[in-house]
Amino acid sequence: MLLRLQTVWLNLSFYFLFLAVSALLIPVLIVIGVVFVPFGPWRRTMGRTRFLIKVYGHVMMVMGVPLLRVKGERMHGKPPQPCIYICNHRSACDAFTMAMLPGEIVQVVNVWPFKLPVLGFFAKFAGYMSIREMPPEEFMRRGEKFLEQGVSIAAFPEGTRATSRQMGSFHGALFRLALRTGAPIVPVCLSGTEKSPPKGTLVLQPTTIRVRPLKPVMQETYRDMSPFKLKNLVRGLIAEELDRMELAG
Repeated sequence: MLLRLQTVWLNLSFYFLFLAVSALLIPVLIVIGVVFVPFGPWRRTMGRTRFLIKVYGHVMMVMGVPLLRVKGERMHGKPPQPCIYICNHRSACDAFTMAMLPGEIVQVVNVWPFKLPVLGFFAKFAGYMSIREMPPEEFMRRGEKFLEQGVSIAAFPEGTRATSRQMGSFHGALFRLALRTGAPIVPVCLSGTEKSPPKGTLVLQPTTIRVRPLKPVMQETYRDMSPFKLKNLVRGLIAEELDRMELAG
């Protein structure tokens, strides 16, 4: 009973801080959008906006303590930049954990983040892409342009978060983009996010979230593969490492 009351109290504290910090940071994004865009180089403004989104993600994770403890792990050094980050997907908070990854990043997201008041506008402003809202060729064109500019792309190719620890099948668009551009693919394992919060509720459960990028899959490894074979290779790498992470606790 005491533990349940403590969890409720910590959840109330987190959501209060979430609203308060969002109310402070969103005006900063508005200032950037309204003031700096007309007078500064567009590319630099995009970089600043994405940096602020990363800061916002870090702040959200810090506010989750002690309910949520997020650990970024680098077992293979800093990933090559730019790259395509391929992540498993278990929680609505997975997007915030992308702040733990190095480099300037745009995310491939579902439709619903763009419908959020204000935040959805700035997600689009920062160049975030919804593959469901654009023709495949436009997605490829924009993805190529980001990579040419040195901007990495982070995506959850399951398309929707899993209802269990078992990963869903991967969609192929990101892997077609990799084959077209030769960009390094960095598999990323997200462990513990399934409790933050569990699907169907907003109640956060105490958990440790680990963000573990794996060894990059370079063009010389995959250049002769089909998108189908490549996506299954990357999915298998993530699944194997997740099993090891969760067995180790």
